[in-house]
Amino acid sequence: MSLYIVKTKYRKCCNGVNIEAGMEVQVVTPLNNTIQVNNWQYVEDAFMRVFGISLRKANCLNLSNLEVTKLK
Repeated sequence: MSLYIVKTKYRKCCNGVNIEAGMEVQVVTPLNNTIQVNNWQYVEDAFMRVFGISLRKANCLNLSNLEVTKLK
């Protein structure tokens, strides 16, 4: 299992979703290699659970909009 911190880099408003810079969630993945497994679904679920927003709807599920730090 791996623990990641995912943080948004920019402020963005797209498709009715407002994202602020610095929004941060912790994501635990069952696999040990990368957070991009399963088409970013773990990140999408974490942002939906914490902030109630869909990064997929806002087109922000990519490394140019997100800062990913592996903790463990």
